[in-house]
This record gives sequence, C-alpha cells and structure tokens, in this order.
Amino acid sequence: MKILVTGAGGFIASHLVEELVRSGHEVRAFIRYNSRNIWGWLENSHCRSAIEIISGDIRDYDLVKSAVDGCGIVFHLAALIGIPYSYVSPLAYIRTNVEGTYNILQAARECNVERVIHTSTSEIYGTARYVPIDETHPVNPQSPYAASKASADFLALAYHRSFGLPITVVRPFNTYGPRQSARAIIPTVIAQILDGQKSLSLGNITPTRDLTYVSDTVSGFLAAATSDKTVGETVNLGTGIEVSIGDLVAKIAYIMHRNVEITIDPQRIRPKKSEVERLLSNPGKMRNLSGWKAETSLDEGLIKTIEWMKERKPLYKSWIYNV
Repeated sequence: MKILVTGAGGFIASHLVEELVRSGHEVRAFIRYNSRNIWGWLENSHCRSAIEIISGDIRDYDLVKSAVDGCGIVFHLAALIGIPYSYVSPLAYIRTNVEGTYNILQAARECNVERVIHTSTSEIYGTARYVPIDETHPVNPQSPYAASKASADFLALAYHRSFGLPITVVRPFNTYGPRQSARAIIPTVIAQILDGQKSLSLGNITPTRDLTYVSDTVSGFLAAATSDKTVGETVNLGTGIEVSIGDLVAKIAYIMHRNVEITIDPQRIRPKKSEVERLLSNPGKMRNLSGWKAETSLDEGLIKTIEWMKERKPLYKSWIYNV
C-alpha cells in the first residue's frame, strides 16, 4: 500500500517511515521545504533510497492534495510542537496545526483515502483531574500549542462524523528516544551531562510525566491503522506509569554514573497557569481495541537514548535553551 507520512523528517515520523519501509510499504514522505533540500532525520536514513520525498508546506492545500492523492493511508504528524515557542507565536501554531490538519482532512476526503491517523498529544488534557487519564477525561488546554492540537483533534473527529472520513486520533503521552529535539527534558539532561556539566539548568522539576519509548509509539500508530475497531475513536498511547521530572533527572544521572545538581532557570519555567502538573495515561482502550501495549521499560529506553546521543554529541548544544 502507498502510505503518506506528514512531518516525515521529524522525531517520531522518521522512525515511523523507516518501520513502514521495513514492512514492505511504498512510502511517500512529506517534509517541510527548505532551500538546502535537507530531509531532516531521513537525510542519512538507511531507507532513503526507498522513500518518495515531497518537500512543501502543510499549509499549502494544493500541494497537500497532490501528496495525498493515490495514498491509501495517511499518517498526519506534521505540526509545530514546541510549547515554549507557542507563547512567542501562537498564530503560527494555529496556521500549522489547525489549518494544516484541515488541508489533510479535506484532501483525504476528496481523494477517498482509506484511513487517516491524526496525531494528538496528551498536553490537551492539561493537569490531570483524575488518574489514570482515559479518553473521556476533560480536555483543558493550558498552552497555545495544546489549544491548537485540541482544535485539530475536534476538527478531525468532526470530519469523521460529518463526512464519514475514516479517522483515528492517536494521543501519545510523552514520547522519547533517539532523534528527539533538544527542547525536550530527556535530551536536555543527557546533553548537559555529556558536556560535563555538574549543575544542570532546568525548569520545573515537580511535574510528572508518562514516558513512552519511540518504538512503542510507532507500534501504536501501526496498530491504530490496522485495527477496524479504532475508526472514529481517540486512543491514548502510554505506559500507565508516571515519573516526576526530578526523579527522572536522578535516574539519568545514575545510569550515566554522574553526580549532578539542579539549577532552576526561570526562562525554562512555564507561566504558572500553563504548567501541566501531572500526566498519567490509561492505555486500556487501545489495548482492548488493538492489543497494543508499550513494551520498553524506562531504564531500557533511557540507556538506548543515552548511547545514541553519545555517538552524536555535536548535534546537541547543551548550553542553549531551545524553545
């Protein structure tokens, strides 16, 4: 089957593209245009020669439709995802995350696509009102990023209910692993330790997160796309285990055999009412519908990530706060 993956040069999507190629699918990768024609994490991928690349802008409907045309499944991952930058430019998030999703949905409708897998985020729940968080938990976006993603989710589900478009909304909890941006907590901590810093510059360390290794998230996307029971549904992808940022830092330092202290950097702290204090998934619905469950322990995933980053240390500028 020919499959389109948007945002294909990014963290999760590049892993997904490679897994689809390994599974024998014909993959069309939609990557944000740049004048140097660099394909993000697919630039040096072992699957590069097997991938059809389309460079463009997810906000360009005509190009999006031409990319969708002829594909049986669309995995829509293209988005602006950095929470701190959403405070700087909220409109960019609306245009990319909401309008970009509209373009995918409308093109998929006109091209009679068999399945659309739309990527959500656990951030749309806001601070947990109860745990574990299931799919009926109230939606309470606390950042412009989360609000844009919640809007995109509702638009996707509306297209299913209004036009019968076969949609599944996949809602990953915090994914981590090789290729993750330096803006995220795990690469931030590892990069600073690899650079020999004993005092780590971080933000709020009290929130808790449910951390899912990237290969498990990818297998969740694939399971969502192959199960008839997930059509028209929203499903959480998570481990059902939470860890505080402070305890996570301590665990990483222990694995790396380093003694570290934490220095709170005010610029890394979200506005008070925007901080999501607790995220803990209930992945039971996805397990019941498709049989999927996360397989990688946090320790195992951290070790893999650390080893990968050790070999690519120059890619991460630990002294810069990435928004």
